Amino acid sequence: QVQLVESGGGLVQAGGSLRLSCAASGRTFSSTAMGWFRQTPGKEREFVAGISSSGGITAYADSVKGRFTISRDNAKNTVYLQMNSLKPEDTAVYYCAGGSRRIGGPFDYWGQGTQVTVSS
Repeated sequence: QVQLVESGGGLVQAGGSLRLSCAASGRTFSSTAMGWFRQTPGKEREFVAGISSSGGITAYADSVKGRFTISRDNAKNTVYLQMNSLKPEDTAVYYCAGGSRRIGGPFDYWGQGTQVTVSS
């Protein structure tokens, strides 16, 4: 069983930055792709970014390309999402996902989510 715990969310002004972290338990972390998703009330959860098991391949939603960076530290069982130039439309609950063979999923494990609020 793998458990994922997100942290780093909060309130930030437009144009600011936040870094989300996702700490994973379990021996399989370094062998699976990881991802970040986000969801706002009334909308479906959407893919934000994904990273391969080695960290060598990444993918991003068009809406965050050039502003967000996903990375991972397999020695620390942690995946990160660096978010720069934040916009009010980035406001959402952000979820960490893991346990996939592909960076686009499907993912077997999900964190509880962390709220990111961007004020204008």
